[in-house]
Amino acid sequence: MQKLLTEFVGTLLFLFAIELAVARAGDLTPLVIGCALMTMVYMGGHVSGAHYNPAVSLAVLLRGKMTGGEFVQYSTAQILGATVGCLLAVFATGQSFAPAPGEGVGTGAALLVEIVFTFALALVVLNVATAKATSGNSYYGLAIGFTIVVAAFAGGKISGGAFNPAVGIGSTVVHAMRGGGSFSHLWLYLVGPLAGGALAALVFHAQGQKD
Repeated sequence: MQKLLTEFVGTLLFLFAIELAVARAGDLTPLVIGCALMTMVYMGGHVSGAHYNPAVSLAVLLRGKMTGGEFVQYSTAQILGATVGCLLAVFATGQSFAPAPGEGVGTGAALLVEIVFTFALALVVLNVATAKATSGNSYYGLAIGFTIVVAAFAGGKISGGAFNPAVGIGSTVVHAMRGGGSFSHLWLYLVGPLAGGALAALVFHAQGQKD
């Protein structure tokens, strides 16, 4: 229960920060989002592993560090936390948003960006937070958070910058509930990140990492 509570709270606070950053932080939004993830990773890493992302949990599952049942529980806690975080942000700002590809960006390009940067995120997580060779390091939160800084700055305006199915689901559901959008792009933020997470697990095994 402690692990699921941590995943719920961490994802909630992460999404709350994302929504407020999109509403108020302007050009600094990617930095705010990455720093928010970094702090939440340090908050919960010792309890739950601080995934806050079903794609990361999928990578950890395929890496062999969690069971199928745990994956379902983690993903459920993350999606619920994301949705509540988005709802709280609406009360704080009166605004909501849903990720969508940038203007003039094709579906293939958006999907590719979601896959590649989620792959990068999950591969970093597997190497800095689950590998025996890096066990006990103090930099894992920085590495994970700044992977998202890079992803958001480099790819956010192309794909919409979710890199996380919980972000896609929570923000899209709340935005649609407020009459602000549809679910037409949601599949991008499910298929892309989950494919990236699965690919990261394959590459991690190919790197020859030992438990």
